[in-house]
Amino acid sequence: MRFTNKSWWRHDVAGGTPHIKIDLSEQMAYFYKGGRLAGMSPVSTGKAGHRTPPGTFRISEKKVNHRSNLYGHYVSRSGYVLRSNVDVRRDRRPPGSVFRGASMDYMMRVNGPISMHAGYVPGYPASHGCIRLPWHMAKIFFAHASVGTKVSIVP
Repeated sequence: MRFTNKSWWRHDVAGGTPHIKIDLSEQMAYFYKGGRLAGMSPVSTGKAGHRTPPGTFRISEKKVNHRSNLYGHYVSRSGYVLRSNVDVRRDRRPPGSVFRGASMDYMMRVNGPISMHAGYVPGYPASHGCIRLPWHMAKIFFAHASVGTKVSIVP
């Protein structure tokens, strides 16, 4: 698996239909406009047991400030973290706590619960299936992709 910290965006590539390609083996995202490469970014996709599914999809929803409804933390009413990195489907909520979903800024829903969003990108698959981009690149991809943008996820 190749990893690069190199991310870039070409503002001079204008017009054309946007298309995003996610390469799972390279852990890279490529943003095209009208067939021309406009930018690229490292990503972190699904770890073992939570693999990011390959296929061709379309962005179905976008939200600047989104929180996960599956993964996050159980916190006290005053905000103190009582239990971190929980999955609400498996981890019991401590009495008196509330669920605070993990931050997923610049969320672009791709396939059911699978989304592209800003997050930690360590250089290898580490997510619960989502496609994490560095914050600055998630913001750029979000600004240039619209609902309906084609997303190809290749092995």
